[in-house]
Amino acid sequence: MIKLLIEDLAKACDGKILQKGIQKQASGISIDSRTIEENMIFVALRGENFDGHDFISKAYEKKISGIIVETGKNINFDQMKEIYIIEALNTEEALKAISRYYKGLFPIPFIGVTGSVGKTTTKDMIGSVLAYKKKVLKNIGNFNNQIGLPLTLLELDKKHELAVLEMGMSSFGEIEELVKIVNPKVGVITNIGMSHIEHLGSKDNILKAKMEIASQMGPDNFLLLNGDDEYLSKLKGQKSEYKKIFFGLNSDNDIVAKNVTNLGEEGFTFDVIFDGYVQSYNIKYPGIHNVYNALAAIWIGLHFNMTHEEIQEAFNTFKPSKMRMEVIKLKELKIINDAYNASPDSMKAALGVLNNITTGRRIAILGNMFEMGSFSEEGHRTVGDYFAKTEVEVLITVGDMAKWIAEEVLQKNNKKKIYILKNNEEAISTLQEILEPLDTVLVKGSRGMKMEEIVKYLQERS
Repeated sequence: MIKLLIEDLAKACDGKILQKGIQKQASGISIDSRTIEENMIFVALRGENFDGHDFISKAYEKKISGIIVETGKNINFDQMKEIYIIEALNTEEALKAISRYYKGLFPIPFIGVTGSVGKTTTKDMIGSVLAYKKKVLKNIGNFNNQIGLPLTLLELDKKHELAVLEMGMSSFGEIEELVKIVNPKVGVITNIGMSHIEHLGSKDNILKAKMEIASQMGPDNFLLLNGDDEYLSKLKGQKSEYKKIFFGLNSDNDIVAKNVTNLGEEGFTFDVIFDGYVQSYNIKYPGIHNVYNALAAIWIGLHFNMTHEEIQEAFNTFKPSKMRMEVIKLKELKIINDAYNASPDSMKAALGVLNNITTGRRIAILGNMFEMGSFSEEGHRTVGDYFAKTEVEVLITVGDMAKWIAEEVLQKNNKKKIYILKNNEEAISTLQEILEPLDTVLVKGSRGMKMEEIVKYLQERS
C-alpha cells in the first residue's frame, strides 16, 4: 500500500476522528493484531466468533498510527494519546469504503472471476498469463470475500498494471457488494454448480447470484461465460448492455477448443478457433475443466494484446495453487492433492482425472461436502453414481455424509473395493494396510474435513 493521509482515510469511510495522532500518514491497514506492523491502521472488525476490539491494546503495542473502532464500543483510550482514533458505524463497511477509495487511485484494468467451481485456478491462470508481460495483483489464497477482497485491493502499488480478482459468495448480494468496490471491466463466470445451494435453494438462484458480477457493466465491458454450461448457455442470444463472450468445446461459442487430446496427468493439447483463425495450445495440468479455464485466459491474454506465443510460454510455467489438483510424485506413490475444498462438480472432475491414470491402482479418498443443506444426500449420491461408472478400483469415504457416495456405488457397482470410514485417522490406518507400490491416490473433501492430514501422512511415509 502506498502511504496515505489518515484524515483522507477517515473521510473515505465517513469516520469521525475522536483523536488525532502524531503520524499523519498510514503505511498500511490490517485487521490482525498478530501481524500488524509499525505505522499501520488497525481496523477492529467484529465477527461471529471474535471481536477485534478485544485486541486493540495488542495492536497498539506494535507502534501503529491509528485505529478504527465501531460506534458504541466502550473502550479506554487513555493510554493511547499519540495515535489516531477513528469511529465508524460499522468497521467492516469502513474497510470496504477505504478499499473502494484506495482502488480509485489506480487507473488500471480490473478483472473479476467467479463461478461455482474452478474460480481460483481460473484466476491464477489468467494472472499467470498476464504476468508474462505485466505486473499483476491477484488474491492470495481464499481472500475473495467481503473482507479478503478489500484487503487484497489495499496491496495495490504503483507497479501494478492489472488486477485479477476472484469473487466468492454464499448468498444474494455479496458479489454485487464486491463489484461496487472493484467495478471490473472484464468478468468471468466459470460455471454454475451446487456450491452454496444450501443458502440459495436452486441452481437458477446461483446463476442469478453469480450474474451480479455484471451489475455495473456497460458497453465497453466484457463478460466471459462458459458456453457449454447448462445454465450459462441460456444467456446466448439475450441482449445486454455489455458484450458477452462464450467459451467452450461446442462450436456455437465465440472461442472454441477443438481436437482436444487428453495426455492424462500431463495435461492436454488442443486447437483454439477464434475470430477466424486456428492456433494450437498445450497445457500441462490434468482435467478437462482446465481446458475451459485456459480458453478464458487465452481470450483475456489476446484482449490485452498478448501474442499466442507469449500465452503459451505463460502456460508452460503456470502452477496452480496448493491443494488444487496438485500432482505429487513420490518414490512409489502418486498423490492427487485436491483437498482444498469440494462440491459435487469438482469432485466428479477430480475423479475424471484419476480415472485417466493408466499405471497402478487408483484409490479415491473422498470426504464430506458441506454447504448443501437439504441437497446434501442428493449431491453426494450424484458423485457415487459417477464413481460407479469409472474404472477407479478403490473408494475410501470419510465422514457421515460421504458414506452416501459409497452407498450409491454399492447399489450401482458392487465390484469396487469400498471402505466407509468416520475420520482421517481411520483413513490413514486403512491406507497403512492397503497401499501398494505404484498406487495413485486422490484426496478430496470440503475444507472443514482437513484432508490435507491424509496427504501429509502419504508424503511422510514415502
